[in-house]
Amino acid sequence: MLAKIKCAACNTEGSISLSDAIYEGPYRCWKCRGLFTIRMEDNVLKSCEPLSEEEFEKQQQLKAMQDKLRRG
Repeated sequence: MLAKIKCAACNTEGSISLSDAIYEGPYRCWKCRGLFTIRMEDNVLKSCEPLSEEEFEKQQQLKAMQDKLRRG
């Protein structure tokens, strides 16, 4: 499902593709390139915290490993 999300830094509306009703992980704004850790439940943004580039990359790697384990 495709969820809409409004960037906390620049107020631009973007979207994120979700396979589960609950998502917690990294998000990068397509316009201002701001980095955030977000939590969404049923397409509703519950939390949004700023993130450094290093933390963002770590979260992406962790998410990729979790996705790989789910498939395997």
